[in-house]
Amino acid sequence: MSAAISIRKISTMDAALLSTTALNAYCDHYLHLWYDTGEWYKKRSFAKEVLEQELEDTNNLFYIAYEGDLPVGFLKLRINAVLETEPTRNGLELERIYLTKAASRKGIGKQLMELSLSIARQHQKEIIWLKAMDSSNGPIAFYRQMGFELCGITRLSFEQMKEEYRGMVIMKKELT
Repeated sequence: MSAAISIRKISTMDAALLSTTALNAYCDHYLHLWYDTGEWYKKRSFAKEVLEQELEDTNNLFYIAYEGDLPVGFLKLRINAVLETEPTRNGLELERIYLTKAASRKGIGKQLMELSLSIARQHQKEIIWLKAMDSSNGPIAFYRQMGFELCGITRLSFEQMKEEYRGMVIMKKELT
């Protein structure tokens, strides 16, 4: 029997836990994207001090997913986030949804996505949107299954990232 899944909203006091959880999940999937195995990006995005600042921003909501007592992933939402291609629409960005490899394919991502949609509706958003690596076929298929559609493309400008992985898709889901 598998351990129970739970999702908990976190605060600034949980920055160290978020940092550890984020690094575990990120390192399971994305180190191959980088010339430096992601050292620059990990410091820029998942250092405790960086996450403390993000947690203090009231426009951000963070959640940690647990399998039993083990943190196995996290979610970051930006409550008020304009989608460039639709600047007049009231949007919420699903900025990050990461799970460890061990937590993948257990329905946790779907629970985090359903939570995201619920929060977007609570905030009376018209759309929820996200960006995904264009090389991430599994996640893109998952987002499509959850009702998201492709609405744009972009490229990352990170010099430390291998050129062939800089492409991103932008996806949205209508909520009204």
